[in-house]
Amino acid sequence: MVSYLDIDDDLLFPDSDGQPMADNTEQYEWIVKIKENLEIIFADDTRVFIAGDLLWYPLRSTLVSPVAPDVMVAFGRPKGRRGSYRQWQEENIAPQVVFEILSPKNTKAEMSRKLEFYD
Repeated sequence: MVSYLDIDDDLLFPDSDGQPMADNTEQYEWIVKIKENLEIIFADDTRVFIAGDLLWYPLRSTLVSPVAPDVMVAFGRPKGRRGSYRQWQEENIAPQVVFEILSPKNTKAEMSRKLEFYD
């Protein structure tokens, strides 16, 4: 008989990756402008979740590394606070829109990895 440990999701899927939100003030300003303007546009729609720099875990698996889009929008999900976006806890609804604000520090390899993740 095989037994499995019941490990808390908070240990396997932390809410922080230790990375800064933005690399410079201009990048930060764009992240905030986009996120806050989307909040205004969808203020009356309780089923549109908008977040900035929130870790997105697409699967309940440690084999897939999470990504933190600069801004993401998930239609069909309620507004509210979250430490991370754990897709399996969100009716398996992936964010449908993501924004990445490039900075001089971003590499082509990093952005290619993110594009592959989002695709």
